[in-house]
Amino acid sequence: MAKRKGSFLEILVGKGIIGTEQLAEAQQLASDSSMKLPDALIRLGYATGEDITRAMAEQHGLDYVTLSEVVVPPSVVELVPESVARENAVIPLADSDGTLTVVISDPDDYETIEKLRFILNRPIETALAPRDSILEAINRHYGQTVGESADSMLQEFTDTAIDFTETLEEQGGGEDEIDETSAPVVRLVHLMITEAVQLRASDIHIEPFEDRIRIRYRIDGVLIERDSPPRRLLGALLSRVKILSRLDIAERRRTQDGRIKITVGDKELDLRVSVIPSNHGQSVVMRILDKDSIRVGLRQLGFSDDDFQKVRSLIQRPNGIVLVTGPTGSGKTTSLYAVLNELNTPDRKIITAEDPVEYYLPGVNQVEIRHEIGLDFARVIRAMLRQAPNIILVGEMRDLETAQMGIQASLTGHLVFSTLHTNDAPGAITRLIDMGVPSYLVASSVVAIMAQRLVRVTCQKCKQPVNYPQTILEAAGITQEMAANANFLKGRGCGHCQGTGFRGRLGIFELMLMSTQLRELTFNSAPTEVIRNCAISEGMKTLYWDGIDKVCRGVTTLEEALSVAKRSEGD
Repeated sequence: MAKRKGSFLEILVGKGIIGTEQLAEAQQLASDSSMKLPDALIRLGYATGEDITRAMAEQHGLDYVTLSEVVVPPSVVELVPESVARENAVIPLADSDGTLTVVISDPDDYETIEKLRFILNRPIETALAPRDSILEAINRHYGQTVGESADSMLQEFTDTAIDFTETLEEQGGGEDEIDETSAPVVRLVHLMITEAVQLRASDIHIEPFEDRIRIRYRIDGVLIERDSPPRRLLGALLSRVKILSRLDIAERRRTQDGRIKITVGDKELDLRVSVIPSNHGQSVVMRILDKDSIRVGLRQLGFSDDDFQKVRSLIQRPNGIVLVTGPTGSGKTTSLYAVLNELNTPDRKIITAEDPVEYYLPGVNQVEIRHEIGLDFARVIRAMLRQAPNIILVGEMRDLETAQMGIQASLTGHLVFSTLHTNDAPGAITRLIDMGVPSYLVASSVVAIMAQRLVRVTCQKCKQPVNYPQTILEAAGITQEMAANANFLKGRGCGHCQGTGFRGRLGIFELMLMSTQLRELTFNSAPTEVIRNCAISEGMKTLYWDGIDKVCRGVTTLEEALSVAKRSEGD
């Protein structure tokens, strides 16, 4: 392939994949956050890893390889040791007359190429593929996939642990006497955490029952059960988790909360640990807090173009309250952190009050609520105002005092973000009034309310067209004209998505901007349904219709959208 003049950025612009304004925005983000420009383009959602790698291949005159469609012969795989492949994120592709072609992700990484030439002692040629595709190919070709490898490790652990505990019982030891520092127990806990991270789980559940221990991972919002260790290991397993969390291993009657800091691969992770007593022992949930998950831009959250422009304009206001509503696990924290990432510039002072602080944001003053010493939301907000902030984030408006302090902050010239547990955006108005906040204060301070849910995204590797029966489309409110222009897709299940047909999640949103008429209805304490109908008449897209829009664009499936947002009379 002849080398093309111009950088990969010029190629992306020339092909219309990105525009000059998008490039400038990505360059600014890369400069502000000290990240590589390709990573900034991906984070903003302007280009995919495949787009960038193809452009780099064209720039350097290299072949681009779609690794999901390639099976490397075992004789070629054996030429590069697995440890070398994983450490350098490379995979061999072909061997021709003694010259080995390896697939890399960065054509300018000459150090790695030279290291491979030295280690393998043979001529090296390169081809390109995205890094995540290379890592998946490594898992596929070097023995077993992540899930299969974990299964075999867990089975090996179980066999070892059974022998181990049987030996202890022969010596007169019981369940409580199994040493939590022994190799099998340490290995099981490390295995659980490592496997959960590899499978993109958000939390790990360890649940004791009468005859077994159930271990489950929550992946893309759905709990997946894994193989279970013997019940006799419960005491040692819990003690090991508690030691890592710096909790009292002798306490079995009260709830406990702790944190674990751990490194898995090249990732530094925090795990938030919760322990509660149950009928058959203590149940543990370890919430995996991945710092990369909050390094997202507004564009990546899943907003429609119209809502995206409204939100960007909204967050530039000098004062007022913006509320994000939805149930636990609907992505409220991620959305608010994306907003703070957008607003976090040297000329703004941002203070947050959170319970607890789950992720640490560089450049943001974060305060953790500590009820045991009287440091609650209302007291923190009161102290915040003496710090002269521009922007305030209140983790949750749980009571009247917190809500009143937040409203007071907005009325004195601050932009306030907070969350509220309501089913939709209009319901937040009546919720505040029911808490005891005077309706005139709600009407004068709230500038926007955004409700959200999360839907699983159709797997990009195995997606295929799907035809829904006309009766189902009609029941969903999808007209024939909408169906004719739609691109309905569904994943058939593959190794990339662990056979689920989905990989990753995006938000569906309901953005209600306060207008003169809505403020008047709020002032008069109008019912939620009246406020909702008024907002819809003024152009608010409901959660349901935002979900249907993503179904028609092939982002998710109709079944998935209907599972999180139901059609109401107003829809």
